[in-house]
Amino acid sequence: MASGLAPLESAVLDAVTAAGGEAVASTDVAASQGVPHSVLVDTALKTLSAREALTLTPVSHEAWVLTAEGATYAAAGSPEAQLVRHLAAATGGQSLPNVDAALGAGVRKIGMQQAMRLGWVVMDRPTKTLALGAGLSADALPTDDVAAALNTLRDGGGDAAAAAATGVDEATRKALQKRKLATPKTTKTFAITPGARIADARRPQATELSREMLDSGSWRGAAFKPYNFAAKGKDVAGGHLHTLLKVREQFRLIFLEMGFSEMDSARYVESSFWNFDALFQPQQHPARDEHDTFFLSSPATATLPEGAGDYVARVKAAHCGGEAGAAVTGGSRGYRYAWSAAEARKNILRTHTTAVTARMLQRLAADTASAGGVFTPAKMFSIDRVFRNETLDATHLAEFHQIEGMVADHNLSLGHLKGVIHTFFKKMGMDRLRFKPTHNPYTEPSLEVHAFHAGLNKWVEVGNSGMFRPEMLLPMGLPPDVRVIAWGLSLERPTMIKYGVQNIRDLFGHKIDLEAIQRNPICRITF
Repeated sequence: MASGLAPLESAVLDAVTAAGGEAVASTDVAASQGVPHSVLVDTALKTLSAREALTLTPVSHEAWVLTAEGATYAAAGSPEAQLVRHLAAATGGQSLPNVDAALGAGVRKIGMQQAMRLGWVVMDRPTKTLALGAGLSADALPTDDVAAALNTLRDGGGDAAAAAATGVDEATRKALQKRKLATPKTTKTFAITPGARIADARRPQATELSREMLDSGSWRGAAFKPYNFAAKGKDVAGGHLHTLLKVREQFRLIFLEMGFSEMDSARYVESSFWNFDALFQPQQHPARDEHDTFFLSSPATATLPEGAGDYVARVKAAHCGGEAGAAVTGGSRGYRYAWSAAEARKNILRTHTTAVTARMLQRLAADTASAGGVFTPAKMFSIDRVFRNETLDATHLAEFHQIEGMVADHNLSLGHLKGVIHTFFKKMGMDRLRFKPTHNPYTEPSLEVHAFHAGLNKWVEVGNSGMFRPEMLLPMGLPPDVRVIAWGLSLERPTMIKYGVQNIRDLFGHKIDLEAIQRNPICRITF
């Protein structure tokens, strides 16, 4: 059990009890205990209020605080009064350099401006000398109302009502504010009155139910500390997920809810064969150029797949065309060029996770052959890193994450593709979709996916999709009536939209702010 109240808490309760039900000002309690008002509020008042021992009613006060310049003039007088006193003590007119030497150029400039406006000082322009105005002398100096008002505000604690009662009205305060000598400041204090449970405030409170309390039965008469469900929990020192990981997990759950299984995508280094050739992408395609792809120097080449009924030879025939190609692909003329095995062996950093999809489809074809030609439909997905040799800017990096889904089944159509995509993106909060024809080397037909973004009030591209070409599927050995539909999108773009990130380098890379990882909220995908 808690041993009792802190001394400051006891002092507050004593003051409230002595007031006999009348409200007690928190400033009075702080002054009587010799503690800053903020300390009183953050410790005793918050604790006793949470225990319902006290009722705190906020009270706002407008106070006027002197600026550093205002405090200086309160002690030394306003610049115009200082200038008048200096001229009164001097003999004859005073040149500007002499006044600057005595008062300082800053005080002289301000004082001269104000004093001449009031008629306290006149200047002989030919000689540029200053003298007292008409009717003024060392024995008849004007009253320094500015310094008097500043001292009144300072001595009265800046209270506006008290200042008004002593002649510092609102117009005077506004004039001081305009000259940047005083500024208004609103402070909040509390009127303290007894709470509903003030009688129990001095009773020790149990913070936990112990075994000893259960054994002795003392828990029956104990006063337990109530739970404060509004209190902020203790910050977790570790275990914070990166923003991309949070969004990645949400996409992963969407795929799993739709019955998809996750592909093993932990292969960053791929051969050009799986990344390009198996997808029916010609070897002279611009995407295979070193300006778009990272080629490895060591190991520079890979071994082409063996077995599977001479799969590599069938891929070569599909590319080369002719009678052999037509026989493999069901009549396609292919690209009709000399396919190079050496080019296909080159190792690269994969440019898309579709290379993983190609491996899985070829494995499905092998399983179909092992099962006597019986094909088992499949739904698979992957979310992993890919690499492009691109120019770095605020929205592009040399590496990013690709989300890809794939369905393989008999007699799938473009309608199936659009239906699955609608289901997928609806789970992301995107109800309004439209499709635009596009071109991909390994899908036909191919569709861009656009969604209407209510926040931006426009249609934005959110993904790409299509049906894999027969020139890709038939060489693998899949049955002729098996169709494969697929779609993909980046992980970074929806994450940047979700968390309002403008520069991708603030989201991904070695310069990311670690505190941003700790502060980012839980991810809930909505559009």
